[in-house]
Amino acid sequence: MSDITTNTPTRLALDAMGGDKAPGEIVLGAIQAAREYGIGVYLVGQEEVLKSELAKHDTTGLDLPIVHTDEAIDMDEHPATAVRRKKNASMTLALQLVRDGKAIGAVSAGNSGAMMAAALFTLKRIPGVERPALGGVFPTKSTPCLVIDVGANTDCKPEYLQQFALMGSVYMERIFHTKKPRVALLANGEEESKGNQQVVETHQLLKRNAERLGLNFIGNIEGREILHPAADVVVCDGFVGNVVLKLSEGIGETLFSMLREEFTSSLISKLAAAVLRPGMRKIYKKLDYAEYGGVPLLGVNGAAIIAHGRSNARAIKNALRVAKETAETGVTQAITEGVAHLAESRADSTPSAL
Repeated sequence: MSDITTNTPTRLALDAMGGDKAPGEIVLGAIQAAREYGIGVYLVGQEEVLKSELAKHDTTGLDLPIVHTDEAIDMDEHPATAVRRKKNASMTLALQLVRDGKAIGAVSAGNSGAMMAAALFTLKRIPGVERPALGGVFPTKSTPCLVIDVGANTDCKPEYLQQFALMGSVYMERIFHTKKPRVALLANGEEESKGNQQVVETHQLLKRNAERLGLNFIGNIEGREILHPAADVVVCDGFVGNVVLKLSEGIGETLFSMLREEFTSSLISKLAAAVLRPGMRKIYKKLDYAEYGGVPLLGVNGAAIIAHGRSNARAIKNALRVAKETAETGVTQAITEGVAHLAESRADSTPSAL
């Protein structure tokens, strides 16, 4: 096993045993990332298995040390229970490398609930953050849109959603270089009065505090406007966000399946498909989840990226890129400063006791 004490500042940690296509596609993604981005990647998992996978490829000159563990969390295990029971699980050890300063970020395509629990137990929350949140990147006709939260918190107070807005704005500004990201609240209408009690109260909270928090809050938007995009950051609770995420994935898969059937239904259709293929490939690439790598868990002390369970090598490569960018652009520090400013604003607005 490689010595993990001789760390370089550009190493990332990868749960090499997590995901439907582990370890083969996971290791291949690490190799591609190491070669393309010039980074080192800790491969956390069963040493002999990982050595066997590495031997299938040319890894000359690549920094791919192995951190051995026999434990891994299965997809169907209860997240919190598995994290507590399996202290040396591959995803937990990957996060520990971040906590201990040996890696700048961690990636896992394993059990997403367990990855969230492990990040909370290992990296801890940023001081003042009520609930960490998952930010899902949605492709649009122009720049991507971040929907936050997409599954970490199903029941939210307005104060949680306000923090999601802050964290999402920081992420879009640092990772996608979006100046003054437009922040919107997902509702069933654009009017301030639309939505359930949670949405209505959150709207008023954001409207009142946006300027002093440096947020470009534009009000409510409806679901159909996410892909336009009418906003750069769309805020909602994890229940709604996860439904939006899964529905959009299903629509994309169904659409391309229908097109494939139509384009192979006759000779004329096949000829038309041949002409349209270059354009369709560009569209497919833009809609492909693998291009975006994974979703960031924002609000914890470190870069933690949760990749899709069915991630292929390209998705893992891009997830490692996202982890690197999240760490190197100071997303965590910017969120820390923003939340601290939010706490100060609350204190300033609280009437002094007479």
